[in-house]
Amino acid sequence: MNSKRPDEMSTRDLTIALVGNPNAGKTTIFNALTGLRQKVGNYPGITVERKAGTFFSQHGEKLTLIDLPGTYSLSARSPDEAVTRDALMSHSPQLDHPDLVILVLDASNLARHLYLATQVIELRMPCILALNMMDVARNAGIVIDTEKLESLLGAPVVLMDASRNQGMTELKIGISRVLNQGNPAKEYGSPQHMALPSQIGTLLDQRIPEAEKLGLCQSGNGILRLLYLVSHHDSEHFGFNPEQLSFVRQVKNELTALEAGWEDRLVSNRYDWIETIVEKTVRRGEVISDSAVTTDRIDRWLLHPVLGWVILAGMLFSMFFLIFSFAQIPMGMIESLMSWLRDQVVNLMPAGDLRDLLTDGVLSGLEGIVIFLPQILILFFFISIMEETGYMARVAFLMDRLMGRVGLNGKSFVPLLSSYACAVPGVMAARTIENPKDRLITILVAPLASCSARLPVYLLMIAAMVPEEQMSIWVKVGLMFLMYFLGTIGAFAFAWIFRHFLAKGQASPMLLELPPYRMPRWKSVGLFLWERAQIFIRRAGTIILGLTILMWAATTWPKFPESQSGNPPTDAQKLEYSLAGRLGKIIEPVVSPLGYDWKIGIGLLTSFAAREVFVSTMAVIYSVEESDDEAITRKQVRDKLAMETRDGTPDGPPLYTPLVCLGIMVFYVFAMQCLSTVAVVKRETGGWKWPIFQIVYMTATAYIMALLVFQIGRALGFS
Repeated sequence: MNSKRPDEMSTRDLTIALVGNPNAGKTTIFNALTGLRQKVGNYPGITVERKAGTFFSQHGEKLTLIDLPGTYSLSARSPDEAVTRDALMSHSPQLDHPDLVILVLDASNLARHLYLATQVIELRMPCILALNMMDVARNAGIVIDTEKLESLLGAPVVLMDASRNQGMTELKIGISRVLNQGNPAKEYGSPQHMALPSQIGTLLDQRIPEAEKLGLCQSGNGILRLLYLVSHHDSEHFGFNPEQLSFVRQVKNELTALEAGWEDRLVSNRYDWIETIVEKTVRRGEVISDSAVTTDRIDRWLLHPVLGWVILAGMLFSMFFLIFSFAQIPMGMIESLMSWLRDQVVNLMPAGDLRDLLTDGVLSGLEGIVIFLPQILILFFFISIMEETGYMARVAFLMDRLMGRVGLNGKSFVPLLSSYACAVPGVMAARTIENPKDRLITILVAPLASCSARLPVYLLMIAAMVPEEQMSIWVKVGLMFLMYFLGTIGAFAFAWIFRHFLAKGQASPMLLELPPYRMPRWKSVGLFLWERAQIFIRRAGTIILGLTILMWAATTWPKFPESQSGNPPTDAQKLEYSLAGRLGKIIEPVVSPLGYDWKIGIGLLTSFAAREVFVSTMAVIYSVEESDDEAITRKQVRDKLAMETRDGTPDGPPLYTPLVCLGIMVFYVFAMQCLSTVAVVKRETGGWKWPIFQIVYMTATAYIMALLVFQIGRALGFS
C-alpha cells in the first residue's frame, strides 16, 4: 500500500471500501456518511449492484466510499461474494481497489464477524474496525477491551451505533489518521496471523511465482491471497480467464490430494484462533436488556406456521389499501400539475404539429406514467420497512418450506421478493445463490413476480372495469392481490417444471441469518425512496419518453389525404390511416381471440420495451383520436376506455368489459416485456440462449392464459 499523504498522491479521490457480513450495518454507515451524495449502478462489466458515494473527512479530503456486497468470508462461495474478494485482493482490473477498508462488525456477535475481519487484515491493507450495534452489546452485558483488540489485530477500533448516528465523528477522525499516517500496524503493532499447517503453506509458497505471472497475487501476503482464491471457488465467476481458472483448479486438486478435508480444517483452525482473541478482549457483565429474548418472542408470532402467514397477508392487504386510498391525494396533485402544463402550452403556442407533440405526445405520455409514482413509492416503502426491521429474512424463512416443494429454497425468495419492486435487481440478487442450478432457475422465474412496472397497467385496467363509484376499495384491493398471487403461483409452477425437466437435481439447503429486530432507520428509508424515485423518473424521462414520442409520430403520420368532397376526416379515420393504425390492423387477427382490438394490440407491441409504455400508449392513442387541440387527462383516458365499443359506433358492444380488462392484466402478469431485464439476464447467463428462452416461454404463457380467461369467461356467460 502507498503510505503517502493524500496531497502527495494522484489527484483521484481516495477510495474507501465498506466490508462486512450481511446485516452488520454497512448500509446504515454508508447512508450516514454519504447522504444524498450517492449513486447506484453496476460494477463495470458485471451485473452486481454497485453503491458508491462521496463524503469529506475531518480534514476536508473528498473521499469515495464503496459499499461492497456482504460476505461471511474471502473464500467465496458465490459470485456476489467473489466481487468483494476480488476488490480487496486487487485481482480484477474491473473493480475498485480501496486505499482503506472499514471493517463493519456486529459488536454483540464479535466471534462470528471476526472471521472475515481477520482474513482482510491478513491481506496487509490499512483497516479500521467499526464495532457497530454497541447498544445491543451493552444491553447484553458485553464489554470489549478496545485497546487489547487494537494491539492484537494491528488496527484502530471505533465503537459505533450507526442507527443513532453515534460514532460517526470518531470514524471520520480514524479515517483521516490512517490515510495520513499510512498503515496503522506501525502505531498499533503488527497484527497476529493464523498459522497455516506447514504442508499447506509449503505447497502454496511453491506455486506463488506462477500465480504472480498469471496476475493472481500482486502484493502483500501472497500465500494467503492464493489460498482465498482457491478455497470454495465459484467456477462460473467472471473474474478468471481460462488460464487462471485452470491454475486455480490445479492448485485446489493438489491441496486435496495432500490432505483431504483441508478446507474444513482451516475453517476450524481459524475459529479456534478467533476464540483466543475473544477470550482476551471480551467479557460479559450484567445483562440490561436481552434483545435476543425480545426477538424470540416476536418470532413466535411472525414465524408461526399459521399466524405468520396471516400477518404477512395482512401486511400485503394494508399495502394495497394504501395504494388505492392514500396515494390518491398526491396523484391528484400530479394530475393538476400536468393539466396546468398542458394549458400553458396550448395558450403559448400556435396550433400545429409541434404543439400536438408536446400535449398529445410528451405530456400525455409522461402523465400516464408519472401519475403512478406515489403508488409505486408506497410499494417501495413497505419493502424498505421489511428490510430495515429484519422482517424480510423472516419472510424468506416462511417461504423456505413452500419453495422447497418446487425445488428451490428460501434464499431464492430474496431475489423473487426484490423482483416485486423491479426484476433487474432481483435477477442480480440471484448472485448470492451458491448452487448454479438454483441460480439459473431463480433468474428464469424472477420476472414473473409482479414488478412495479406492471402496477400502472393493473391500476388502469381496474379503473376501466367498472365506474369508480360502483367499485369498493376492497374489490380493488382484492383484484390487485389476485394479480400478485397469480405471479407468485406462476413463478412457483415454472420453478417446479424447470427443476424436474430443465435443471434436474436437489435444491441446496438454505443457510440464512435471522437478524435481531430493530426500529427502522427513517433516514435510510428516505434515502431508499429518493433513490428509487430518481430511477423511476429517469426511466420515465428517457426510455418511456422516447417511445412515447415515437408512438405519437406513428399515430400522426402519414396524414390522411384531403377528401375531394370537402368533408374533413374524423380523428378516428386519421388514426386508422396512420402507421400505428395500419400496423394495428395487421396484428389484430392475432390478438382478437383474446378479445382485444387493434389499439390494444399496438399497446401490447410497444410495451415489449417496458410494461409501463402500455399506459402511455393508450394515453397517446386516445389523445390523438379525441382532439386536435389538447390532450385528455388521466380520468378522461379511463372514461374513454369505458365508452370504447368494438365496432366504433356509440351504441355498439363495449370493448373494455371486465373480462377483457381482466385478460389484459393476466397477460401482463406472465409477459416478459422488459428490455432492461432481458439485457441483465443475457449478461448474467453469459449469452442469448436463456434470455430468448425466457421471452418465448413467458410470452407464450401470457397469450395462452389471456386466451383462456377470455374464451372460458365468455363461454360461461361473463362479459
